[in-house]
Amino acid sequence: MIVVAGEALIDLVPQDRGALAALRPARGGGPYNTAVALARLGTRTAFCSRTSTDAFGEALLDGLRQAGVDVSGVQRGPEPTTLAVATLDERGSAAYSFYVEGTADRLFTTPPALAESVRAVSFGTCSLVLEPGASAYEELLRAAAGRGLFTALDPNIRPGLIPDEEAYRARFLSWLPSVSLLKLSEEDARWLGGTPRQWLAAGPAAVVITRGGDGLTVFTRDGAVYTVPGEKVEVVDTIGAGDTVNAALLHGLAARDALSPEAVTRLGGDGWSGLLRFAARAAAVTCSRAGAEPPYAHELDG
Repeated sequence: MIVVAGEALIDLVPQDRGALAALRPARGGGPYNTAVALARLGTRTAFCSRTSTDAFGEALLDGLRQAGVDVSGVQRGPEPTTLAVATLDERGSAAYSFYVEGTADRLFTTPPALAESVRAVSFGTCSLVLEPGASAYEELLRAAAGRGLFTALDPNIRPGLIPDEEAYRARFLSWLPSVSLLKLSEEDARWLGGTPRQWLAAGPAAVVITRGGDGLTVFTRDGAVYTVPGEKVEVVDTIGAGDTVNAALLHGLAARDALSPEAVTRLGGDGWSGLLRFAARAAAVTCSRAGAEPPYAHELDG
């Protein structure tokens, strides 16, 4: 089983361009999207978070259940659900404004014990920024790594949510000894200000950089670099594309029995190229439809 830990929220997605376009509510949040995508691909998945008891919170849990995600570890609370208002540019790329004060997901506390069946835990996005939840997720990350579990991190930087940028960059570096796989967009990498080699030296076995339509590149601990091009597709929007990459990488590693730093290092060129191409294909499907709608396994056959 793979556990995905982090926020679940409601994306308000514009139905047209322009500041006053009509908004459609959609289930979202980077970890939430990753969990749904993993389950749709066929990986046994559990979600670790805190959701509201309001109507949006119920809808979020329903979406997880429909995808086949185990929600028994989700905490509940009466606080409202976090809202993320998306704005799309002419290429369909999304920027977000967040409404997070006093919301349920940021009040995640007391990480649960991880079951013996857990093989990997994935972390990222707002959940590692907003206190007090950020400290609880950080505690879970260190506990998972201490138990020898495979850990994946996608910071998915949202600058508007980070009050002290230098403090966050230092905290990010403190996580790396507990991280097996680090995934960043090009924009994240620029904002963080480091290099893949620097991050690898701090702990991860591999660093994957996504470059939008230009594809993906992985840097591995043994000094190798492998790149694949992006899949050509008519982009509706890019919401959830990076989260789909997360899920595809984890699913592919699990399928290759490679959920360990040592196994990741042994994948080699053919293994990594196949895995990155699979992730690029999965992300392209997500980009071809509105909102975070990752593919099912049958849509990626062949």
